Amino acid sequence: MENHAPPPPRLSPAWLGHAPHRLMFFVGAGNVLLAMAWWALWLAAARWGGWTMPEMAIPAGWLHAFVMQYLVLPSFIFGFLLTVFPRWMGLRELERWRYVPVGLGLMGGQLAILLGAAGWHAGLTVGLWMALAGWTSALFTLGRLLADEKGRTWHARSCFAGLVLGWLGLAMFIAFVLGASPAWAFASIKIGGMGLLLPVYVTVAHRMFPFFASNIVPGYQPWRPLPWLGAVWVLLVHLGLELVHGYAWLWLVDAPLLLLTGWAVWRWWPRRRMPGLLAVLFVGTAWLPVTFALYVVQSVTYLASGDFILGRAPMHALFIGFFGSLLVAMVTRVTQGHSGRPLVMPKVAWFAFGLLQVVAVMRIVADIAPDALAWQAAAAFGWLLALAPWVTRIGRIYLAPRADGRPG
Repeated sequence: MENHAPPPPRLSPAWLGHAPHRLMFFVGAGNVLLAMAWWALWLAAARWGGWTMPEMAIPAGWLHAFVMQYLVLPSFIFGFLLTVFPRWMGLRELERWRYVPVGLGLMGGQLAILLGAAGWHAGLTVGLWMALAGWTSALFTLGRLLADEKGRTWHARSCFAGLVLGWLGLAMFIAFVLGASPAWAFASIKIGGMGLLLPVYVTVAHRMFPFFASNIVPGYQPWRPLPWLGAVWVLLVHLGLELVHGYAWLWLVDAPLLLLTGWAVWRWWPRRRMPGLLAVLFVGTAWLPVTFALYVVQSVTYLASGDFILGRAPMHALFIGFFGSLLVAMVTRVTQGHSGRPLVMPKVAWFAFGLLQVVAVMRIVADIAPDALAWQAAAAFGWLLALAPWVTRIGRIYLAPRADGRPG
């Protein structure tokens, strides 16, 4: 008799509700491509013309920063935290009704906002309120878990503190759209990076990366002292200095942050050969000291000469280099493990990760290159090229049953 391979599983949106990471990562996958496609088209139109993007009530750059910080990356963050919070605390997994509203709010919110950017005048306001509803639902659910926990999981509390700052930043942007001073939008954008994303990413890295390495690398000694994490939080006074435009004094906190993050990369990095799925975590984390080195150079130069060099290069080393690299690394790891697949880096994930390193360098160069807009547009299209195949693959996984037949 002939052996016939089993037919591929039928894809269905119904599978998205089977686990928080399925729904939220699927939402994030759609959000990341939609948001960057709009931004790439806007940059290309601004640089080369050929078509006209609709006029908006707020600067396009501000909207780009807002969407990436409060809708795109948080979709993945909530997918991860809604999955691991119960495990960290020894509580039951969340019921479907606790996380579906989060996904609907973030996906619907971004779609409405981008429709607003395309010309639907009410879209921006509708999308912002939907996003706030999704965020509020997520914080209520995660906060209830913290309240129900008998002990104290400091990593969960650290992540939650970052999310609370993120909720405040989102509310501040809504206030700006409703007529408040542009200073509210400026504060919102700054809070999104240094108050929300950086603390959450660093906290997850501090808890998970040494744990992953200790399970794989023989003789590896995990290093994750809580005082180190506390020191990072204290030094996020960087955010306060930016809010008051104290750029000449950022080096006072960024130099210690450079030392702290460099030290962490050194202590976390295994001294033995490691599989690719682990190595990408540490390569991505190495962008942290690079980020703060750029901030130090920028701040010291401004203090000495009054010249604000490098523009937004340090910020994009953080956003594309650190946040982008770890987005691919962590989402790939969670997707492989929670779909019953081997814990390896697929070729499409290697392509995404490798090209993102190039995109990060391109976006840094854009702030010192003669034709900045051309470099920015090229980096945006490079982001799309890097992530589109990867997003296609993981999106199909979330729409199908686990490869090993287990639930989840």
